[in-house]
Amino acid sequence: MYYSEIKNCDIANGEGVRVTLFVSGCTHRCKGCFNEMTWDFNFGKPFDEIAENAVIDMLKPDYISGLTLLGGEPMEAVNQRALLPFIKRVKSIYPNKTVWCYTGYTLERDLLGSSRARCDVTDELLPCIDVIVDGEFILAQKNISLRFRGSENQRIFRRIGEVWQPAPDLMTR
Repeated sequence: MYYSEIKNCDIANGEGVRVTLFVSGCTHRCKGCFNEMTWDFNFGKPFDEIAENAVIDMLKPDYISGLTLLGGEPMEAVNQRALLPFIKRVKSIYPNKTVWCYTGYTLERDLLGSSRARCDVTDELLPCIDVIVDGEFILAQKNISLRFRGSENQRIFRRIGEVWQPAPDLMTR
């Protein structure tokens, strides 16, 4: 897997101060995407042990709330396979930090149902994620006043135990 950027101390992509990993590779190709260069699965740098360790180190301070995955598309099958061992490592080292994932796939239809997004590791990866912001970016529904979302169709879900629940508290300021 490749990544385009790692941001430390990000306050725009999830609750609190976060470390953000922008993965490369996306087949959605949403019109008006803010990050078109990440559509290419080979854009940026390899997400290797050096990059992984850098993210692990950035997560260490107490003021960091957690890790956010976006891109590109973290839930493309090839990216899921690369992210699973890393996210498991993050959760083992920092069990109290949250993992957010932005995906153009929808939770019920694509990630929990039968779709091209599902692969051999999806059911193992989803329990490692605490919050999912789902749905493709739709330019006609763009709204810059939304919290943690770019277009009105996008939704936020929080995992409570084994159940994904809408998180309206995260959608309002």
